[in-house]
Amino acid sequence: MSTTTYDPFRNLDRTFDRLFGEGLRGQAGGAGTVMPMDLYRSGESFVAHIDLPGVDPASIDIDVEDRTLTVRAQRSAPEAEDAQWLSRERPSGTFARQLSLGRGLALDRIEADYRDGVLTLTIPVAEEAKPRRISVSHAGSSTDGRREIESSDRQGSDAQSA
Repeated sequence: MSTTTYDPFRNLDRTFDRLFGEGLRGQAGGAGTVMPMDLYRSGESFVAHIDLPGVDPASIDIDVEDRTLTVRAQRSAPEAEDAQWLSRERPSGTFARQLSLGRGLALDRIEADYRDGVLTLTIPVAEEAKPRRISVSHAGSSTDGRREIESSDRQGSDAQSA
């Protein structure tokens, strides 16, 4: 079951776009309207789906610098001679979105796939950050072994407090 979170700024974004045009938000990297994203963890990876309909795959640029992943893409505006635009709501130009990546991710193994207007980034968890079980060795199953450990611990405690 998926849940949708109420966004009190969504209507403000729409109003801003209607008043000032999509160009200002688009050119300034208004990622909320031009690069919507879903992000979730699946097993040993984080997965991001970023909507980029109408973007030429060759224009997509992804880089990681100092734990910041940046996605840039360009969508060209359709040019039609002798066109009298009645509505022009589809944003065009260069867009960018940045994600701050935490420690424990394998930044050298990020994969990207662009299909049907959606860019999918798969960011694996680093081996050293994966949870693992640590086995506990013991001196044996007899109670004498436990007493020896307890007595040596007490001696160590007594020595430290002296």
